[in-house]
This record gives sequence, C-alpha cells and structure tokens, in this order.
Amino acid sequence: MTSGTTPAPAAAPAAVTAAVTAAASGSWTLGDRTVHRIGFGTMRLPQTGRALVPDAVPRDREQAVRVLRRAVELGVNHLDTAAFYFSPLRSANELINRALAPYADDLVIATKVGPGRGLDGEWVEHARTPERLRGQVEQNLRQLGRDHLDLVNLRIVGTDSIAERFGALAELRQAGLIRHLGLSNIHPHQLAEAQAIAPVVCVQNPYGIGASPEQDAVLRLCGEQGIAFVPFYAIAGAGRESGTGGAEPAQVRAVAQARGVSPAQVRLAWTLHQGPHVLAIPGTGDLAHLEDNIAAGALRLSPEELALLQGAHTG
Repeated sequence: MTSGTTPAPAAAPAAVTAAVTAAASGSWTLGDRTVHRIGFGTMRLPQTGRALVPDAVPRDREQAVRVLRRAVELGVNHLDTAAFYFSPLRSANELINRALAPYADDLVIATKVGPGRGLDGEWVEHARTPERLRGQVEQNLRQLGRDHLDLVNLRIVGTDSIAERFGALAELRQAGLIRHLGLSNIHPHQLAEAQAIAPVVCVQNPYGIGASPEQDAVLRLCGEQGIAFVPFYAIAGAGRESGTGGAEPAQVRAVAQARGVSPAQVRLAWTLHQGPHVLAIPGTGDLAHLEDNIAAGALRLSPEELALLQGAHTG
C-alpha cells in the first residue's frame, strides 16, 4: 500500500467563494488512486429530509443528477455510496450510474458492505458470511454498472472479530472484483486485525467538532500509519441521518461570522486541518450547499482560530 499527500495551493485568509474547486483542498492517495481531499457523500441524495428510513420522501431525480454532475465539474473525484442508500423510487448507486457513466478515469467510487435493508426499507441483519458479502458486492456492481469496485469499506457494528468478513472481501479483491479495501465504524484492534489479512487504504468513522476522544485516537492512528481517515457526519454531528440541527457552539459561530462563511464550512475546514490524511465526504442534495462544501476546502484557518475551535471540540 502506498499513501501520500501533495500540498494544497496557498490561499488568502479571506472568505471562500463558490468558484473554488475541490483541487483547493489538496490531495491524498488511496492505494494507487489519487483523490482530492474534498469528496462527496451520496447518503442524502435519494431523499429529502432524514435518510435511511422506510418512509423517506424521494428527491427529484433530475435535481439529484444535477448535483452529482456539478460535483464532478467542480473537481470532486471521490464519491462515497452504498447499496443501502435508497428511498422509495431512488437509489444512490443508480443515480450515480445515470449521472456519471461512462465514468471518468480519475473518479474513485467508494462503497460499503455489511449493513442491509429490505425492499421495504427496513434494516435487516448485517451480512456476516462470505456468501452474503459477495452478494452485496455484486449488488453494488450491478447498480453502478461496473465490473469492479474501486474501494469497498467493510462497515462494522460492535467490537467482535472481523477476520472472516474481511477475509471474504480480501478474496474478492484477489479475484479482481475489488481494487482496494477499507473499514468503517471500527475500533483500533479491528484495524490491526484487518491489516494482518490485506492492505487497508482508509478508515471511515464518525468525526467532527465534538467527536469523542476515542475517535481522536483513531484519527491519529491512521495518520501514523499513512491510512486515509474519512469522517462521516463531519457537518451533521449528533444530527447524524437527520442532518444538521441544534445550536452551533459559539466558537464555530464566531469564526464563521468573522470569515463570512457558513458554520458548515468552518466545520469542514476544521476537520481537514486535523491532518493531511483526512478526507471529507460531505453530502447534500442542494446545489448551493454543494458549492459551499467544496469551497470549504480552500478555507485556511489561523492558529488562533484553530485554538478557539479546539475549545468547541473538547468542550
């Protein structure tokens, strides 16, 4: 496994604008694929409002397609998706296929397996056997219209052994169905267990301002080992699938007001400042929010601002 970073272009400490592209965030190498550090997560695309619920309201298809195409126009080359990202009438994978196929050579589409939902939208038991995991991989392949997946993250719930599950994915990697492997929602001992089986190019865990000390430790561990750390809920925080909600910490509001940017942009910028190995995958179904999120990659926070926001983080 090779990992590395290239420095981002310098930026003046002024408010960022929607004209900024994802390249301003710098880059990182996922295995042998180089991506910009600002990517795009598709969980919110299939519906409006809360995600991953049976009665979600389907988003307008053409609106979702426009958002995906605009993301790529603005330099996003790292998409995060899953077969279980769907609402009645809409599937994130199928929206990606419609909007972006045939896919650009530099586009990295990361998906995840483990969780599952029935046709009614209700959650079912996690896939734990090689047969079910292969079925989920093949489902992603069909929906995306591909003969291999760039990156598959094994999503975990709990602290038990992941050796059999990760080993099954490693076999699919050897067979050519998967290019790179990652982990999601894991503990440090599970990362070590997986690395003894096959290379791990990224870890996806919940992270942002206010995250727990345990997640701080996982972020640092990944940095020490040259593994990409890809936080989810970096903007939503405790809002999770429902999105942002509640009052922002005073420190976040102060920096946002001083810079003339949104609190979401401050949160994303702070997250990216936690290390060159940190990649962001904010998601939205709104074009204006998309452009704001991408522009956050050019926002360089001062040492004084970072110290202030650290107070909101450790709270």
